[in-house]
Amino acid sequence: MKTKLKIDIVSDVVCPWCTIGYKRLEKAITELGIEDQIEIEWQPFELNPNMPAEGQNVNEHITEKYGSTPEQQKASKQNMTEAGAELGFKFDYFDEMRMVNTFDAHVLLEYAKDFGKQTELKMTLTKAFFSDRKDVSKRAVLKQALLDVGLNAEEGLSKLDNEEARFEIKSKEKYWQNLGVSSVPTIVFNRQSAITGAQPVDTFKEVLIEIINKQ
Repeated sequence: MKTKLKIDIVSDVVCPWCTIGYKRLEKAITELGIEDQIEIEWQPFELNPNMPAEGQNVNEHITEKYGSTPEQQKASKQNMTEAGAELGFKFDYFDEMRMVNTFDAHVLLEYAKDFGKQTELKMTLTKAFFSDRKDVSKRAVLKQALLDVGLNAEEGLSKLDNEEARFEIKSKEKYWQNLGVSSVPTIVFNRQSAITGAQPVDTFKEVLIEIINKQ
């Protein structure tokens, strides 16, 4: 029995490059035919931990946070949309799009882990936000995402008001920050080495082959 390669993906639900990075990693794994040798766990990171409940217009938010001009934002969105399309993922940017708080989504991703549904829920939430124009901070949207992946929505949502479940996410966020993770996606292999950003498929392949050969 081969030892599985453990991959931790530190990311946020509303991070476009996290989605692109994961889809490229997934493509690399599939093309190498090593799906059965990989175990993925998603780790929480909030791009905007202080985002209020009503959220903030994405364009305003990016100007405020990164100082990007409208032209730079347009080019960046175009770039992400094209990168997503190549991987079969639709980024649907629109003028009224709002950046939202993702803490509750991370609580539910931790809940989904116990049922082996973490990746499925992660992609369902990401698609809801980027492709379906949904607010992933809203409980109705979170509930539907749980139902869509076949989880117990009532039990899952009860975690959102559970102090222990909330504390666990805060602890995990702190753990990765203390290890020096400050940008996402950060993809960690066997808790020994890491790469950041949405690397090309070939880069992921090289890293995967090297680590698997060493195991």
